[in-house]
Amino acid sequence: MFKHILVPVDGSPTSMQAVSKAAELAKAFGSKVTALYVIDPYPFTGVGADFAYGQSQYLSAATAEANTALDAAKGTLQAAGITADAVIGEGHAVHEGIVRALENTGADLIVMGSHGRRGLEKLMLGSVTQRVLGVAHVPVLVVRS
Repeated sequence: MFKHILVPVDGSPTSMQAVSKAAELAKAFGSKVTALYVIDPYPFTGVGADFAYGQSQYLSAATAEANTALDAAKGTLQAAGITADAVIGEGHAVHEGIVRALENTGADLIVMGSHGRRGLEKLMLGSVTQRVLGVAHVPVLVVRS
């Protein structure tokens, strides 16, 4: 039914629950799995040249965080007997990076966690999952903690 599952991760327990669910689905359908971590490669755009050093430090830290989250996801998938690809995507907004990865990988299902933020927290931080649901052209399975 699903040939390729895209699993965006951020290192949180909720995203790891999504990885576990993706592993179950991949086993059931014989699907390929791609774990994805999205970073904003230009968070200081428009701030000025004084932040060039900070940009380098940020990219180094963001890449290290991405690799940690992706290693954890791959470990969970491997423990379930699933071989997966791991990709670091880019996007000024996380949902844009997810949609770009969806197009690049040809995935036909997204399995992602939702933190279930409400009220002011949701207003201030937004909901990546909600934005993906609004723009994705494939089914999205939302895993809640």
